[in-house]
Amino acid sequence: MYKKGNIANVTTHSFSRQAGLPVRADNLTELIKGRRSVRKFQAQPVPRELIEQMLEAARWAPSPHGRQPWRFVVLSKAEPKARLAEQMGATWQENLQMDGQDAEIVNTRLEKSRQRILNAPALIIPCLYLEDLDRYPDAKRQNDETTMAIQSLGAAIQNMLLMAYELGLDTGWMCAPLFCPEIVCQALELDTRLIPHALIPVGYAAANPQRRERLPLSTLIVRFD
Repeated sequence: MYKKGNIANVTTHSFSRQAGLPVRADNLTELIKGRRSVRKFQAQPVPRELIEQMLEAARWAPSPHGRQPWRFVVLSKAEPKARLAEQMGATWQENLQMDGQDAEIVNTRLEKSRQRILNAPALIIPCLYLEDLDRYPDAKRQNDETTMAIQSLGAAIQNMLLMAYELGLDTGWMCAPLFCPEIVCQALELDTRLIPHALIPVGYAAANPQRRERLPLSTLIVRFD
């Protein structure tokens, strides 16, 4: 499990300039609209200090009762990434085959996913951690408590993604751990109280990704009194 380190008390902009990294946005709107999902990365390693900046941003996300029901696993070495890719790949192959997909398509999709894991300079695995949440005698409120925690985890991930982009990094968001959290815990020998929810590849983009159009705001607002 990732343990908190001593993070320098510097602003994002000052850190980026000291490290010679580009400052990508001068305001929040530019930062939000500039962030993109990248699948291919350069081989250049990501400094630990930048990963810690991302995790520090995640730490400030809103959470139910202020309990911060998330933990983060960081991988940068080849061996654990390969072990994770192999064990998750076996599970995903079974799922794709159950869906009746052609063998060639299954193999192609598996290899692309495997390469995303292996070739990312760093991986962050956000995990749900429910141990510190309130306990209720009825299932309805307990499920609602879990939903709040999941929403909070999403906010923490978004903080990470925006901070990464501000620091000159790029990221993706892979949801594969949602379908096999126990496999991820087994592959990485994690505490089974952790529930892996995503894989966030982190690095320097090797190519600019194609960006999907966003729905117009008028489509998304269903009521505005």
